[in-house]
Amino acid sequence: MTYVTPLFMRWLRVRNAILPFLLVLFTASFATPQTQSTTPPSGQSTTPQTQKPQVPPEAGGPEGDTGSIAVPKKKQKDEPPPEKPVKIKNPEGLEDFSLRVNVPLVTVDVSVLTKDGQFIPGLKGGNFKIYEDGVEQKIANFNQTQAPITAVLLVEFANTNYAFIVDMLNGAYSFLNMLKPEDWTAVVSYDMRTQILVDFTQDKRAVAAALNQLRIPGFSETNLFDALYDTIDRIDGLEGRKYIVLISSGRDTFSKLTYDKILNKLKNTQNITIYAVGTGQAVREYYDARGAMGSITRLDYLQADNQMNTFAKMTGGYAYFPRFQAEFPEIFQEIGNDIRNQYTISYHPTNTKQDGTYRKLKVELVGPDGSPMKVTDQHNKNVKYQVIAREGYKAKQVVE
Repeated sequence: MTYVTPLFMRWLRVRNAILPFLLVLFTASFATPQTQSTTPPSGQSTTPQTQKPQVPPEAGGPEGDTGSIAVPKKKQKDEPPPEKPVKIKNPEGLEDFSLRVNVPLVTVDVSVLTKDGQFIPGLKGGNFKIYEDGVEQKIANFNQTQAPITAVLLVEFANTNYAFIVDMLNGAYSFLNMLKPEDWTAVVSYDMRTQILVDFTQDKRAVAAALNQLRIPGFSETNLFDALYDTIDRIDGLEGRKYIVLISSGRDTFSKLTYDKILNKLKNTQNITIYAVGTGQAVREYYDARGAMGSITRLDYLQADNQMNTFAKMTGGYAYFPRFQAEFPEIFQEIGNDIRNQYTISYHPTNTKQDGTYRKLKVELVGPDGSPMKVTDQHNKNVKYQVIAREGYKAKQVVE
């Protein structure tokens, strides 16, 4: 018989009491809860709440952060950046460069006049042919213009022969009578130096007041080249077509500039037309008929006439050499009609080189069949006509 002590019996009773409690704790720690109780505590309302729409969770699994699947959080997609243009690389050894092509446009004013100086209207673009250095050009634009004029009245006022001054004044006042209210006019006189009597104005009274100052001449020198060069410089920057009405004997006695320099200046000027009116023709013929004019003086005046004619032809104008006072009003009436009524031709030259060379121009009138055009009057008689245009122009110079 086994003997059990009282102390051992006390330990056994304590063990038997604690063992069930430890077993419950051990079992609860390994158990996974499946559902949660939805029974509300006593005393609380059992009214169901509005169920929220089920939206897929951004991350962590289903609603309540429980479940066997974890959904990773998606990154926000940004808009794709714009595609950069593909840069084409030049071959090795070739530097970057840009290319710009300027196609020049040449504009030529053309007057078609009868032998009496009457403007011939109604011509079409197909009636004109234009040549540059002998090569026919294709006309790009054509129109007939009639517009106000912008003109400088350049007059010789020197202490030479009074008959020259009388002719100059007759011509200047005839020019004044030809002006219209919308025309712009300046008056410049010259002897040894150039003097602006009135700047550009539309007031005919101001022009008349300027002409009234020309009564007592000063110097006897006639510096035509200097005066013409200076006048061209003053108006070259003005927009549009400009005109110089030159009333002069054509002689130059003391200019600093040479004849070649003034011709080169005219070649470089494209929008200025010169109309020249010679003075002293009657008194020259009077003295020459009586043998009072020597050979040197006669040659001097012939050269002067040639210079006036050259200035006009180079710029598309015309030169007049009246002998009688009655001719002046008719001449300036023709100049006014010529200036206000013109044909304008524009073309892109086939020679696109910008080398600063001088290009010669020629304008012809042709009929529908390409033959030289014939102009008839109201009596069906052939009328002689002349085509007046500038002789050429100087191309732009590109500096390398």
